[in-house]
Amino acid sequence: MNVVKKEPPSVHYYDQDFVDIYDKSWAWIRDSWAKGGPGSDFQKPFFHHLSSSTIHQFDACMASFFLVYSNSVYSPLTLIDNFYQKQEADGAIRGEYSVETGEPVFRPGNPDGIHPPLFSWVEFNIYHKLGAKRRIKEVLPALERHFTWLETNFKAENGLYRVPLSATMMENSPRENTVYPIDFNAQQAMNALYLSALGDILNDKDLAFRYKRAYYSLKTRINSQMWNEEDGFFYDLDIDEKQIKVRHVGAYWVLLAEIPHEDRAEALIAHLKDEKEFGTPNPFPSLSASSPFFSKKGNGYRGSVFPAMTFMVIKGLEKFGKWELAREAAIKHIYYVLDTLHPDGKEKGYLWEAYQPMQDGPADWEGREDFNRPNHLHQAALSTITLMIENVVGLYISLPRKTVDWKVPILELMGIENLSLKRNFITILSSKSGRGWEIRLESEKLYYFTIDILNKKKKTLPIPSGKCSMLLEKL
Repeated sequence: MNVVKKEPPSVHYYDQDFVDIYDKSWAWIRDSWAKGGPGSDFQKPFFHHLSSSTIHQFDACMASFFLVYSNSVYSPLTLIDNFYQKQEADGAIRGEYSVETGEPVFRPGNPDGIHPPLFSWVEFNIYHKLGAKRRIKEVLPALERHFTWLETNFKAENGLYRVPLSATMMENSPRENTVYPIDFNAQQAMNALYLSALGDILNDKDLAFRYKRAYYSLKTRINSQMWNEEDGFFYDLDIDEKQIKVRHVGAYWVLLAEIPHEDRAEALIAHLKDEKEFGTPNPFPSLSASSPFFSKKGNGYRGSVFPAMTFMVIKGLEKFGKWELAREAAIKHIYYVLDTLHPDGKEKGYLWEAYQPMQDGPADWEGREDFNRPNHLHQAALSTITLMIENVVGLYISLPRKTVDWKVPILELMGIENLSLKRNFITILSSKSGRGWEIRLESEKLYYFTIDILNKKKKTLPIPSGKCSMLLEKL
Protein backbone atom coordinates (compact mmCIF):
# COMPACT_ATOMS: atom_id res chain seq x y z
CA MET A 1 0.00 0.00 0.00
CA ASN A 2 1.36 3.43 -0.92
CA VAL A 3 1.44 5.81 1.99
CA VAL A 4 1.26 9.41 0.80
CA LYS A 5 4.03 11.33 2.49
CA LYS A 6 2.64 14.49 4.03
CA GLU A 7 4.31 17.44 2.36
CA PRO A 8 3.33 20.83 0.99
CA PRO A 9 2.00 21.00 -2.59
CA SER A 10 4.43 21.68 -5.42
CA VAL A 11 4.07 24.57 -7.86
CA HIS A 12 4.91 24.60 -11.54
CA TYR A 13 6.02 27.77 -13.26
CA TYR A 14 8.00 28.49 -16.39
CA ASP A 15 10.61 30.48 -14.43
CA GLN A 16 12.39 27.77 -12.44
CA ASP A 17 13.90 30.31 -9.99
CA PHE A 18 10.38 31.05 -8.69
CA VAL A 19 9.78 27.32 -8.12
CA ASP A 20 13.15 26.88 -6.37
CA ILE A 21 12.55 29.73 -3.92
CA TYR A 22 9.06 28.35 -3.18
CA ASP A 23 10.56 24.91 -2.37
CA LYS A 24 13.40 26.43 -0.34
CA SER A 25 10.93 28.44 1.74
CA TRP A 26 9.19 25.27 2.93
CA ALA A 27 12.55 23.72 3.82
CA TRP A 28 13.46 26.80 5.88
CA ILE A 29 10.06 26.84 7.58
CA ARG A 30 10.80 23.33 8.83
CA ASP A 31 13.88 24.75 10.60
CA SER A 32 11.83 27.46 12.36
CA TRP A 33 9.15 25.18 13.77
CA ALA A 34 9.23 24.81 17.55
CA LYS A 35 7.53 21.95 19.33
CA GLY A 36 5.76 23.45 22.35
CA GLY A 37 4.12 20.88 24.63
CA PRO A 38 5.56 19.54 27.91
CA GLY A 39 8.24 21.73 29.39
CA SER A 40 7.05 24.70 27.34
CA ASP A 41 4.49 27.27 28.34
CA PHE A 42 2.86 26.83 24.93
CA GLN A 43 0.79 23.69 24.57
CA LYS A 44 0.95 23.63 20.82
CA PRO A 45 3.67 23.70 18.18
CA PHE A 46 4.56 27.19 17.01
CA PHE A 47 6.70 28.95 14.52
CA HIS A 48 9.35 31.44 15.57
CA HIS A 49 12.64 32.85 14.40
CA LEU A 50 15.33 30.97 16.25
CA SER A 51 17.10 34.21 17.21
CA SER A 52 13.88 35.50 18.79
CA SER A 53 13.01 35.03 22.44
CA THR A 54 9.30 35.82 21.92
CA ILE A 55 6.33 34.68 19.89
CA HIS A 56 4.90 37.68 18.10
CA GLN A 57 1.20 38.21 17.37
CA PHE A 58 1.51 40.22 14.13
CA ASP A 59 4.04 37.75 12.72
CA ALA A 60 1.88 34.76 13.71
CA CYS A 61 -1.19 36.28 12.02
CA MET A 62 0.75 36.97 8.80
CA ALA A 63 2.38 33.50 8.81
CA SER A 64 -1.08 31.88 8.85
CA PHE A 65 -1.57 33.09 5.25
CA PHE A 66 1.10 30.75 3.92
CA LEU A 67 0.79 27.94 6.49
CA VAL A 68 -2.76 27.26 5.22
CA TYR A 69 -1.04 25.95 2.07
CA SER A 70 1.21 23.46 3.89
CA ASN A 71 -1.22 20.51 3.46
CA SER A 72 -1.50 20.43 7.28
CA VAL A 73 2.22 19.75 7.71
CA TYR A 74 2.48 23.01 9.70
CA SER A 75 -0.75 24.07 11.32
CA PRO A 76 -1.70 27.75 11.32
CA LEU A 77 -4.27 26.85 13.99
CA THR A 78 -1.84 25.96 16.78
CA LEU A 79 0.10 29.13 16.05
CA ILE A 80 -2.96 31.33 16.59
CA ASP A 81 -4.42 29.22 19.41
CA ASN A 82 -1.34 29.93 21.52
CA PHE A 83 -2.49 33.58 21.64
CA TYR A 84 -6.12 32.75 22.46
CA GLN A 85 -4.87 30.58 25.35
CA LYS A 86 -3.15 33.63 26.81
CA GLN A 87 -6.28 35.81 26.75
CA GLU A 88 -6.87 37.67 30.00
CA ALA A 89 -10.19 38.01 31.82
CA ASP A 90 -10.92 41.44 30.32
CA GLY A 91 -10.27 40.16 26.77
CA ALA A 92 -6.70 41.44 26.41
CA ILE A 93 -4.34 39.47 24.17
CA ARG A 94 -0.81 40.86 24.25
CA GLY A 95 1.43 41.28 21.23
CA GLU A 96 4.38 39.23 22.47
CA TYR A 97 5.00 36.38 24.89
CA SER A 98 8.30 34.98 26.10
CA VAL A 99 9.14 31.62 24.53
CA GLU A 100 10.81 30.63 27.79
CA THR A 101 8.30 31.72 30.45
CA GLY A 102 5.10 32.29 28.46
CA GLU A 103 4.73 35.69 30.17
CA PRO A 104 3.72 38.78 28.16
CA VAL A 105 6.62 40.98 27.03
CA PHE A 106 5.98 44.73 26.97
CA ARG A 107 8.03 47.11 24.84
CA PRO A 108 8.84 50.77 25.57
CA GLY A 109 6.21 53.00 24.02
CA ASN A 110 3.58 50.22 23.93
CA PRO A 111 2.63 49.67 27.60
CA ASP A 112 -0.43 47.54 26.75
CA GLY A 113 1.37 45.31 24.25
CA ILE A 114 -1.21 46.10 21.59
CA HIS A 115 -0.81 44.70 18.05
CA PRO A 116 -2.90 45.10 14.87
CA PRO A 117 -6.25 43.32 15.46
CA LEU A 118 -6.11 40.79 12.61
CA PHE A 119 -7.52 37.62 14.17
CA SER A 120 -10.96 37.75 12.50
CA TRP A 121 -9.39 38.27 9.04
CA VAL A 122 -7.07 35.33 9.74
CA GLU A 123 -9.96 33.09 10.86
CA PHE A 124 -12.03 34.00 7.78
CA ASN A 125 -9.11 32.99 5.54
CA ILE A 126 -8.52 29.76 7.52
CA TYR A 127 -12.21 28.91 7.10
CA HIS A 128 -12.02 29.25 3.31
CA LYS A 129 -8.72 27.41 2.96
CA LEU A 130 -9.26 24.62 5.52
CA GLY A 131 -13.05 24.56 5.71
CA ALA A 132 -13.53 24.10 9.48
CA LYS A 133 -16.87 25.68 10.39
CA ARG A 134 -16.83 24.26 13.90
CA ARG A 135 -13.66 26.21 14.62
CA ILE A 136 -15.43 29.55 14.06
CA LYS A 137 -17.92 28.69 16.83
CA GLU A 138 -15.02 27.79 19.13
CA VAL A 139 -12.92 30.91 18.56
CA LEU A 140 -15.67 33.55 18.32
CA PRO A 141 -15.93 34.15 22.09
CA ALA A 142 -12.18 34.98 22.19
CA LEU A 143 -12.49 37.27 19.15
CA GLU A 144 -15.48 39.10 20.63
CA ARG A 145 -13.81 39.60 24.01
CA HIS A 146 -10.70 40.93 22.28
CA PHE A 147 -12.80 43.36 20.20
CA THR A 148 -14.54 44.60 23.37
CA TRP A 149 -11.19 45.07 25.14
CA LEU A 150 -9.97 47.27 22.25
CA GLU A 151 -13.21 49.22 22.21
CA THR A 152 -13.29 49.78 25.97
CA ASN A 153 -9.66 50.84 26.29
CA PHE A 154 -8.66 52.54 23.06
CA LYS A 155 -11.76 54.07 21.47
CA ALA A 156 -11.86 57.83 22.04
CA GLU A 157 -14.86 60.12 22.44
CA ASN A 158 -14.75 60.93 18.71
CA GLY A 159 -15.27 57.25 17.82
CA LEU A 160 -11.71 56.77 16.49
CA TYR A 161 -9.03 54.57 18.07
CA ARG A 162 -6.08 56.04 19.90
CA VAL A 163 -3.01 53.78 20.15
CA PRO A 164 0.77 54.32 20.32
CA LEU A 165 2.67 54.37 17.02
CA SER A 166 4.47 51.10 17.82
CA ALA A 167 1.06 49.34 17.85
CA THR A 168 1.01 49.92 14.08
CA MET A 169 4.23 47.84 13.67
CA MET A 170 5.84 50.88 11.97
CA GLU A 171 7.73 52.30 14.90
CA ASN A 172 10.32 54.65 13.29
CA SER A 173 7.94 55.87 10.59
CA PRO A 174 8.17 59.72 10.54
CA ARG A 175 4.65 60.03 11.91
CA GLU A 176 5.45 62.02 15.05
CA ASN A 177 2.43 63.47 16.83
CA THR A 178 0.14 60.74 15.45
CA VAL A 179 -2.60 60.06 17.98
CA TYR A 180 -5.20 58.41 15.72
CA PRO A 181 -3.30 56.19 13.25
CA ILE A 182 -5.05 55.49 9.95
CA ASP A 183 -3.73 51.90 9.78
CA PHE A 184 -4.91 50.84 13.24
CA ASN A 185 -8.33 52.41 12.69
CA ALA A 186 -8.67 50.65 9.33
CA GLN A 187 -7.57 47.34 10.92
CA GLN A 188 -10.19 47.66 13.65
CA ALA A 189 -12.84 48.44 11.02
CA MET A 190 -11.67 45.33 9.16
CA ASN A 191 -11.85 43.37 12.42
CA ALA A 192 -15.54 44.34 12.72
CA LEU A 193 -16.15 43.59 9.02
CA TYR A 194 -14.79 40.04 9.32
CA LEU A 195 -16.49 39.40 12.68
CA SER A 196 -19.72 40.25 10.88
CA ALA A 197 -18.78 37.85 8.05
CA LEU A 198 -18.07 35.07 10.60
CA GLY A 199 -21.53 35.75 12.06
CA ASP A 200 -23.00 35.30 8.56
CA ILE A 201 -21.19 31.97 8.15
CA LEU A 202 -22.76 30.74 11.41
CA ASN A 203 -26.10 32.22 10.36
CA ASP A 204 -26.08 34.34 13.52
CA LYS A 205 -27.99 37.39 12.33
CA ASP A 206 -27.68 39.27 15.60
CA LEU A 207 -23.90 38.94 15.74
CA ALA A 208 -23.51 39.79 12.04
CA PHE A 209 -25.66 42.90 12.45
CA ARG A 210 -23.90 44.07 15.63
CA TYR A 211 -20.46 44.08 14.00
CA LYS A 212 -21.74 45.43 10.71
CA ARG A 213 -23.00 48.43 12.67
CA ALA A 214 -19.64 48.89 14.44
CA TYR A 215 -17.95 48.63 11.03
CA TYR A 216 -20.10 51.30 9.36
CA SER A 217 -19.74 53.65 12.29
CA LEU A 218 -15.90 53.48 12.17
CA LYS A 219 -15.81 53.50 8.34
CA THR A 220 -17.86 56.73 8.30
CA ARG A 221 -15.50 58.45 10.74
CA ILE A 222 -12.39 57.36 8.82
CA ASN A 223 -13.88 58.63 5.56
CA SER A 224 -15.01 61.95 6.99
CA GLN A 225 -11.91 62.82 9.04
CA MET A 226 -8.91 61.04 7.56
CA TRP A 227 -9.50 61.42 3.82
CA ASN A 228 -7.89 64.34 2.01
CA GLU A 229 -9.67 65.06 -1.26
CA GLU A 230 -6.97 67.32 -2.64
CA ASP A 231 -4.16 64.78 -2.08
CA GLY A 232 -6.26 61.69 -2.80
CA PHE A 233 -4.93 60.05 0.38
CA PHE A 234 -5.89 58.96 3.91
CA TYR A 235 -3.82 60.47 6.74
CA ASP A 236 -3.19 59.95 10.46
CA LEU A 237 -4.63 62.55 12.86
CA ASP A 238 -2.94 64.43 15.70
CA ILE A 239 -4.36 65.21 19.15
CA ASP A 240 -6.53 68.02 17.70
CA GLU A 241 -7.80 65.68 14.94
CA LYS A 242 -5.76 67.55 12.31
CA GLN A 243 -4.33 65.53 9.45
CA ILE A 244 -0.60 64.69 9.55
CA LYS A 245 0.47 64.80 5.93
CA VAL A 246 2.87 61.89 5.82
CA ARG A 247 2.11 59.35 3.11
CA HIS A 248 3.02 55.88 4.38
CA VAL A 249 2.09 52.38 3.29
CA GLY A 250 -0.03 51.80 6.43
CA ALA A 251 -2.78 53.91 4.85
CA TYR A 252 -3.42 51.07 2.39
CA TRP A 253 -5.11 48.93 5.06
CA VAL A 254 -8.19 50.96 4.09
CA LEU A 255 -8.42 48.97 0.83
CA LEU A 256 -8.57 45.63 2.65
CA ALA A 257 -11.14 47.14 5.01
CA GLU A 258 -13.22 48.31 1.99
CA ILE A 259 -13.34 51.85 3.38
CA PRO A 260 -13.06 54.12 0.28
CA HIS A 261 -15.69 54.22 -2.46
CA GLU A 262 -14.54 53.55 -6.04
CA ASP A 263 -13.41 57.11 -6.87
CA ARG A 264 -11.39 57.48 -3.70
CA ALA A 265 -9.88 54.02 -4.18
CA GLU A 266 -8.79 55.03 -7.71
CA ALA A 267 -7.08 58.17 -6.37
CA LEU A 268 -5.37 56.15 -3.62
CA ILE A 269 -4.25 53.44 -6.08
CA ALA A 270 -2.78 56.10 -8.40
CA HIS A 271 -0.09 56.74 -5.73
CA LEU A 272 0.90 53.05 -5.97
CA LYS A 273 1.66 53.42 -9.68
CA ASP A 274 3.60 56.68 -9.29
CA GLU A 275 7.37 56.05 -9.40
CA LYS A 276 7.93 59.10 -7.22
CA GLU A 277 5.71 57.65 -4.50
CA PHE A 278 5.01 53.93 -3.92
CA GLY A 279 5.70 52.64 -7.44
CA THR A 280 9.41 52.08 -6.74
CA PRO A 281 11.28 49.32 -8.66
CA ASN A 282 10.65 46.98 -5.69
CA PRO A 283 7.03 47.95 -5.11
CA PHE A 284 5.40 49.56 -2.13
CA PRO A 285 8.04 51.00 0.20
CA SER A 286 6.91 51.76 3.75
CA LEU A 287 7.18 55.52 3.09
CA SER A 288 6.41 57.47 -0.09
CA ALA A 289 9.60 58.13 -2.08
CA SER A 290 8.53 61.81 -2.26
CA SER A 291 8.97 62.23 1.51
CA PRO A 292 12.01 64.20 2.71
CA PHE A 293 12.53 61.35 5.23
CA PHE A 294 12.63 58.64 2.54
CA SER A 295 15.76 56.47 2.55
CA LYS A 296 16.90 54.47 -0.48
CA LYS A 297 18.54 52.03 1.91
CA GLY A 298 15.25 51.60 3.77
CA ASN A 299 16.18 52.85 7.25
CA GLY A 300 13.45 50.79 8.95
CA TYR A 301 10.01 52.17 8.13
CA ARG A 302 11.41 55.10 6.17
CA GLY A 303 11.51 53.30 2.86
CA SER A 304 12.14 49.57 3.39
CA VAL A 305 9.88 47.16 1.53
CA PHE A 306 8.33 44.76 4.06
CA PRO A 307 6.83 41.58 2.55
CA ALA A 308 3.86 41.73 4.97
CA MET A 309 3.01 45.28 3.85
CA THR A 310 3.43 44.43 0.15
CA PHE A 311 1.14 41.41 0.71
CA MET A 312 -1.44 43.63 2.43
CA VAL A 313 -1.44 46.15 -0.44
CA ILE A 314 -1.77 43.37 -3.04
CA LYS A 315 -4.74 41.80 -1.20
CA GLY A 316 -6.30 45.28 -0.97
CA LEU A 317 -5.89 45.78 -4.74
CA GLU A 318 -7.75 42.51 -5.31
CA LYS A 319 -10.72 43.82 -3.30
CA PHE A 320 -11.04 46.56 -5.93
CA GLY A 321 -10.58 44.20 -8.89
CA LYS A 322 -7.04 45.34 -9.75
CA TRP A 323 -5.77 41.82 -10.53
CA GLU A 324 -3.21 42.82 -13.12
CA LEU A 325 -1.60 45.52 -11.02
CA ALA A 326 -1.56 43.08 -8.08
CA ARG A 327 0.14 40.36 -10.14
CA GLU A 328 2.67 42.73 -11.68
CA ALA A 329 3.64 44.02 -8.22
CA ALA A 330 3.96 40.46 -6.86
CA ILE A 331 6.27 39.41 -9.72
CA LYS A 332 8.46 42.53 -9.47
CA HIS A 333 8.76 42.07 -5.72
CA ILE A 334 9.68 38.36 -6.00
CA TYR A 335 12.40 39.23 -8.53
CA TYR A 336 13.98 41.54 -5.94
CA VAL A 337 13.70 38.79 -3.33
CA LEU A 338 15.47 36.42 -5.78
CA ASP A 339 18.19 38.89 -6.73
CA THR A 340 18.92 39.48 -3.05
CA LEU A 341 19.00 35.73 -2.40
CA HIS A 342 21.80 35.19 -4.93
CA PRO A 343 23.78 38.42 -4.67
CA ASP A 344 26.60 37.27 -6.98
CA GLY A 345 25.47 33.73 -7.44
CA LYS A 346 28.24 32.65 -5.04
CA GLU A 347 27.42 32.94 -1.37
CA LYS A 348 24.48 31.32 0.37
CA GLY A 349 21.58 33.75 0.35
CA TYR A 350 18.69 34.40 2.72
CA LEU A 351 15.12 35.60 2.71
CA TRP A 352 15.04 38.88 4.63
CA GLU A 353 12.63 40.68 6.90
CA ALA A 354 12.86 43.81 4.70
CA TYR A 355 14.27 44.86 1.32
CA GLN A 356 15.58 48.01 -0.31
CA PRO A 357 13.08 49.85 -2.51
CA MET A 358 15.37 51.00 -5.34
CA GLN A 359 17.74 48.05 -5.83
CA ASP A 360 18.26 44.51 -4.62
CA GLY A 361 19.68 43.93 -1.16
CA PRO A 362 18.41 43.78 2.42
CA ALA A 363 17.23 47.06 3.95
CA ASP A 364 19.00 48.71 6.87
CA TRP A 365 17.92 50.65 9.97
CA GLU A 366 20.44 53.06 11.48
CA GLY A 367 21.31 52.18 15.04
CA ARG A 368 19.27 48.98 15.13
CA GLU A 369 21.57 45.96 15.24
CA ASP A 370 18.70 43.51 15.71
CA PHE A 371 16.92 44.60 12.53
CA ASN A 372 16.57 42.59 9.36
CA ARG A 373 16.93 39.04 10.50
CA PRO A 374 17.98 36.54 7.83
CA ASN A 375 15.34 33.91 7.04
CA HIS A 376 12.69 35.72 9.04
CA LEU A 377 10.05 33.68 7.28
CA HIS A 378 6.94 34.94 9.08
CA GLN A 379 6.87 37.73 6.53
CA ALA A 380 9.17 36.68 3.70
CA ALA A 381 7.30 33.46 2.92
CA LEU A 382 4.17 35.53 2.20
CA SER A 383 5.99 36.58 -0.98
CA THR A 384 7.56 33.26 -1.93
CA ILE A 385 4.57 31.02 -1.08
CA THR A 386 1.25 32.91 -0.82
CA LEU A 387 1.83 35.49 -3.56
CA MET A 388 3.35 32.71 -5.67
CA ILE A 389 0.19 30.55 -5.46
CA GLU A 390 -2.45 33.30 -5.44
CA ASN A 391 -0.99 36.01 -7.65
CA VAL A 392 1.74 34.56 -9.83
CA VAL A 393 0.01 31.26 -10.62
CA GLY A 394 -3.38 32.87 -9.90
CA LEU A 395 -5.30 30.25 -7.84
CA TYR A 396 -8.06 31.17 -5.36
CA ILE A 397 -9.57 28.40 -3.29
CA SER A 398 -12.65 28.21 -1.12
CA LEU A 399 -13.34 24.86 0.53
CA PRO A 400 -16.80 25.69 1.91
CA ARG A 401 -17.92 26.89 -1.50
CA LYS A 402 -16.21 23.90 -3.16
CA THR A 403 -14.65 26.27 -5.67
CA VAL A 404 -11.26 26.69 -7.26
CA ASP A 405 -10.94 29.90 -9.29
CA TRP A 406 -8.01 30.14 -11.64
CA LYS A 407 -7.22 33.46 -13.23
CA VAL A 408 -4.89 32.31 -16.00
CA PRO A 409 -2.82 35.46 -16.52
CA ILE A 410 -0.61 34.15 -19.32
CA LEU A 411 -0.50 31.01 -21.43
CA GLU A 412 2.60 29.35 -20.05
CA LEU A 413 3.45 26.18 -18.20
CA MET A 414 2.18 26.56 -14.64
CA GLY A 415 -0.08 25.21 -11.96
CA ILE A 416 -0.15 23.37 -8.64
CA GLU A 417 0.21 19.71 -7.79
CA ASN A 418 -1.11 17.76 -4.80
CA LEU A 419 -2.81 20.58 -2.96
CA SER A 420 -4.87 19.13 -0.14
CA LEU A 421 -8.45 20.38 0.13
CA LYS A 422 -9.41 18.67 3.38
CA ARG A 423 -9.20 14.99 2.48
CA ASN A 424 -9.09 15.64 -1.23
CA PHE A 425 -5.92 16.25 -3.26
CA ILE A 426 -6.14 18.32 -6.43
CA THR A 427 -3.72 19.02 -9.27
CA ILE A 428 -4.28 21.74 -11.87
CA LEU A 429 -1.69 22.32 -14.60
CA SER A 430 -1.65 24.20 -17.88
CA SER A 431 0.75 23.08 -20.59
CA LYS A 432 1.08 23.01 -24.35
CA SER A 433 0.46 19.70 -26.08
CA GLY A 434 0.24 18.70 -29.73
CA ARG A 435 -3.44 19.69 -29.59
CA GLY A 436 -2.76 23.20 -28.28
CA TRP A 437 -2.97 24.65 -24.75
CA GLU A 438 -4.64 22.31 -22.34
CA ILE A 439 -5.43 22.24 -18.67
CA ARG A 440 -5.07 18.95 -16.87
CA LEU A 441 -7.09 18.42 -13.73
CA GLU A 442 -7.03 15.73 -11.11
CA SER A 443 -9.28 15.59 -8.07
CA GLU A 444 -10.59 12.93 -5.74
CA LYS A 445 -13.98 14.61 -5.34
CA LEU A 446 -16.36 16.78 -7.32
CA TYR A 447 -15.37 20.46 -7.38
CA TYR A 448 -16.45 23.59 -9.23
CA PHE A 449 -13.67 25.09 -11.24
CA THR A 450 -13.93 28.63 -12.59
CA ILE A 451 -11.35 29.45 -15.20
CA ASP A 452 -10.76 33.01 -16.32
CA ILE A 453 -8.34 33.09 -19.26
CA LEU A 454 -6.44 36.32 -19.84
CA ASN A 455 -9.50 38.26 -18.67
CA LYS A 456 -11.23 37.30 -21.92
CA LYS A 457 -12.95 33.96 -21.36
CA LYS A 458 -14.59 32.92 -18.12
CA LYS A 459 -16.27 29.61 -17.50
CA THR A 460 -17.37 27.54 -14.50
CA LEU A 461 -17.25 23.77 -14.86
CA PRO A 462 -17.69 20.90 -12.44
CA ILE A 463 -14.42 18.93 -12.06
CA PRO A 464 -15.43 15.29 -11.83
CA SER A 465 -13.46 13.05 -9.51
CA GLY A 466 -10.50 11.42 -11.26
CA LYS A 467 -8.38 12.82 -14.07
CA CYS A 468 -9.53 14.98 -16.96
CA SER A 469 -8.18 17.59 -19.31
CA MET A 470 -9.67 20.44 -21.30
CA LEU A 471 -8.47 22.24 -24.37
CA LEU A 472 -8.59 26.01 -24.01
CA GLU A 473 -9.64 26.49 -27.64
CA LYS A 474 -12.78 24.45 -26.92
CA LEU A 475 -13.88 26.59 -23.99
